[in-house]
Amino acid sequence: MACRIGELVLGCRDPESLARFWCEVLGFVVLDRYDDGSVEIGTPEGFGGPQPTIFFSRRDEPEKGKSRLHIDLNPTDRDQDAELERLLELGARRADIGQTGEESWHVLTDPEGNEFCLLKARLNPL
Repeated sequence: MACRIGELVLGCRDPESLARFWCEVLGFVVLDRYDDGSVEIGTPEGFGGPQPTIFFSRRDEPEKGKSRLHIDLNPTDRDQDAELERLLELGARRADIGQTGEESWHVLTDPEGNEFCLLKARLNPL
């Protein structure tokens, strides 16, 4: 058996607001709040469930350099255009990283500037 991802850890200035944003985006719930201000979100099954949890760790200073990891999202209950509008209403912003305009995906950032992509393919929800 190989490993599987249990949680993703994201350093951020405001764990509470970023957790709210990603809970809305992914349909997750807050699983725990920690004394140091960190927040963990995931499916109601929690850690070890069908998807990794996301742990927002408080960082007063941003990490040096650009993050080399980003999340790709797939719509599950609507088409890409409708999901793009929903994400923008939640606070996502469009990002220009040199796209040609011919891509089948959209590059966005969350409220703290972390890049992620919205793909065209639609997946079945778990």
